[in-house]
Order: sequence, then C-alpha cells, then structure tokens
Amino acid sequence: MLDALKVVTTVVVGLMVGVEFSVAFIMNRILAALPEDSGQLGHAHGGRMLGALMPFWYIGSLALSAVWAVARWHHHGAGLVATAAGLLIVSVVMSVLLLVPINNRNKTWTPENRPADWKEQLQRWERYHYVRVAVIIAAFTLLTCALV
Repeated sequence: MLDALKVVTTVVVGLMVGVEFSVAFIMNRILAALPEDSGQLGHAHGGRMLGALMPFWYIGSLALSAVWAVARWHHHGAGLVATAAGLLIVSVVMSVLLLVPINNRNKTWTPENRPADWKEQLQRWERYHYVRVAVIIAAFTLLTCALV
C-alpha cells in the first residue's frame, strides 16, 4: 500500500510540474505571439480553466506528500519527502498570496474592461510563476530521490 502511495504521489506531482512548466515556457509564449486581443483573451480563458483545477491539484499533492512523510517518518527518505512537502507548502502560499489575486483579476478581463496596466500585471504573474515552477520542480526532484 505504501509503495502505491509513493508512486501515486510522485506521478501526481510530476504531472503538475509538467502542466505548470508548459504554461510557463510554452503556452505563455504561444499566447504572447497571437494577434491583437487573442493573447489576452487566451490568458483569461486559461486562468478560468486552470484556476478551477489547480487548487485541488496543489492541495492534493501536498496532502499525498504529507501522508507519505508521516507514514515513513523513521525510514529512509523521509527527510526528502518532508522537505518536498515543505516546498509544496511554499508553492501553495505563493499561489494564494501572489498568483491567485492576479489570476482572479485576469480571468475577468476582456479587451473592453481590462486595466491600462494589464500587460505589467501578466508579466508580474509570469515572474512569480517561474519561481513557483522552480519550487515544485525541486519538490518533485526530492520525491523522486526518495523513491530510490
């Protein structure tokens, strides 16, 4: 049972890393290259779609990691898993304090109602997102190392 928990946790976190990595380094560049208002509309739609899914994914990843750390506390790799869980806490806190407020505004914008500084706000979100991606990659790396 514990082996299944370890594999499921690693896969769930790994998939989350893949999605967030592709948002940072692929989707944002695609949206930026679209003509006229299409990029901003794409950001708003993506914010609605992923904004609905990601809270469950982040909290679920954290919960799975915490259960793994507690279940294997006095065994090999528990420190790595606990550190990964700590990093996932950092990613959740970053999300709630830094990224979600910008996303909540962005997902309601249209070309008619967006603020004058909308591009600066999206660039700020992207900078925070790059840091968050680095944090969850580190967590995923630690979970993967704990498997070995």
